Amino acid sequence: MPFPRKFLNDGEDVVLDLHPHWWYFVKPVATLVLLLVAAGFAASTNVSYLYLVPLGLALVNLIWLGWRYLTWVTNNFVLTTDRLIDRKGVLAKRVREIPLERINDLSINQSFFERLIGAGDVMVESAGERGQEPFSDLPKPQQVQNAIYSEMERSQTRSAQRASGPAQLSIPEQIDKLDELRQRGVISQAEFDAKKAQLLERM
Repeated sequence: MPFPRKFLNDGEDVVLDLHPHWWYFVKPVATLVLLLVAAGFAASTNVSYLYLVPLGLALVNLIWLGWRYLTWVTNNFVLTTDRLIDRKGVLAKRVREIPLERINDLSINQSFFERLIGAGDVMVESAGERGQEPFSDLPKPQQVQNAIYSEMERSQTRSAQRASGPAQLSIPEQIDKLDELRQRGVISQAEFDAKKAQLLERM
């Protein structure tokens, strides 16, 4: 289930929208396979109805697997152009948000096995009371870290541009704007020539 776009702010875009790594399903799937093997072995014996025990447990395990899928599909780790969002919950929702400008440091925690399967945790250190926050079981955590750094740089660039105010148009650009006004009839040819002369004197 993708992150609902209705929760984005004006001008905000989604860069990453991730669910937990596929390793999230290993326990229920492995248990289901073992129970089905046990049921098949029990059915081959001479003991009547012995196979019903592992088969019944396999049905219960299917419910566990279904619930596991629901929690996986409703678990979103989202990187936008403005913030990090961790959204979890099938019925009730738990949402954590960290603005990009408040992130101080990023680190990755991976065991050797997690490196082999491409999973890991991204630790985010932010300004404020929470300090370090782990985002667990993410796929390709190195790429996630790089994407966060890239968006942090873009966010800092946008903030610097807003702080410096609107960019001053060059003289050729100002002349082009005046020509557009002349063509639309907003200013006369004489006014255009006078303004153009003034601008050219500054060059």
